[in-house]
Amino acid sequence: MKLKFQHFFRGYVFVLVTVLLWSVWANGQGTTNITASTNATPITVATPTNALVDAALTFGLDKVDFLQGKLWGNPLWQYIASLLYIFLAFYVSKVLDYLTRVWLKKWASKTSSTLDDLLLDLLNGPIKVVAFVIFLHIGLRVFAWPAWVEEILSKGLKVVVACSLTYLIVKAIDLFLNYWKNRTVNVDKSFDDQLFPIVRKSLKAFVVVVAVLTTSKHLGLDITSILASVSVVGLALGLAAQDTVSNFFGAIVVFVDKPFRIGDQIKLDAVEGTVETIGLRSTRVRNLDGHLVTIPNKTMGNATITNITRRPNIKTEMNIGITYDTPIEKVKLAVTILEEIYGSHAMTEDLIVSFNKFAGSSLNILVVHWWKSLDMKAYLAGMQELNLKIKTRFDAEGIEFAFPSQTVYHKVDSDVRVATGQQPLPTK
Repeated sequence: MKLKFQHFFRGYVFVLVTVLLWSVWANGQGTTNITASTNATPITVATPTNALVDAALTFGLDKVDFLQGKLWGNPLWQYIASLLYIFLAFYVSKVLDYLTRVWLKKWASKTSSTLDDLLLDLLNGPIKVVAFVIFLHIGLRVFAWPAWVEEILSKGLKVVVACSLTYLIVKAIDLFLNYWKNRTVNVDKSFDDQLFPIVRKSLKAFVVVVAVLTTSKHLGLDITSILASVSVVGLALGLAAQDTVSNFFGAIVVFVDKPFRIGDQIKLDAVEGTVETIGLRSTRVRNLDGHLVTIPNKTMGNATITNITRRPNIKTEMNIGITYDTPIEKVKLAVTILEEIYGSHAMTEDLIVSFNKFAGSSLNILVVHWWKSLDMKAYLAGMQELNLKIKTRFDAEGIEFAFPSQTVYHKVDSDVRVATGQQPLPTK
């Protein structure tokens, strides 16, 4: 296949160069007038300086006497030149395809970056189409067409080139967004899965609208009325869909600022739960009762959001109350026991233990510590283990836990009798 292509390429180049050199020599012999048809404007080649340009456009076929005969009002050489350009259009597109698929692709595969591979995939299609259309256009322009046909050919070329460029930009958006997404595959993937489709569609829509307006302007169409109509429609839609637009921009804020992601446990005003979906209009949170709560995205911009999942650890703050009749020595012992139990556990850190308060029915010992893991099941299991150890040690040392109680005194004459509660205080 490779040998066949090389022979074909060399043979075609040899024939083309031979024809061009011969036509240059023929044009250099003097001034030549070339008339495509009765309606065409004569092309004058006055000096050898313009001979190469004329030869490139006509392949030198206009110098062959027997090709000066006319068919349907056009010289025979124009038909042959047109066919050569059409053939050249196919040939050039095939050559470009071969270069990008084989030669350049092989070169790109030797590099460590994948960006050059993406660029080759991006350029392969549009370059072939544009090259094919340009040569085909030149081949058709060899003939002297009526004015309306010339206008169609000219505008058709503009449309094809515009479509190719639009396709090129749209493909570039796809390729580069995919390239960027693959580079950030381990960074907030849940957000990227939702953000990239929105960005992709928005950019594509913008490119298509700009391409349509620009092409319409180059085709001679009045785009002022189109822009005015679009503005009126956009204003009407904006007024009718203010909440929708607000929710959309709220979603953009969530995607860009990233206060939370899917699977995070958050607290938003009176709602606390796990984020299940983040859409363009709303965010859905499964609260602790199992209910699915839908929150409009427009509230995200001004709301106070607490991301519970992103805390570095779990903070525990609790008061352990012991009875008022506990001797001071045992109060100190209780503090020491709590320091030993919490301090010796592998998952606790930054421990604070302090006898800090005389409560209504107990002596309170404050315990503050941070749990190193965010796994709630492991945290609850660890807290159970610690509480059982505390209960066991306090029972062994005779330290009693307090509970809310109330002492009621009933006085009859000068005797004090206990109705309910603890032992009465001595009376004077």
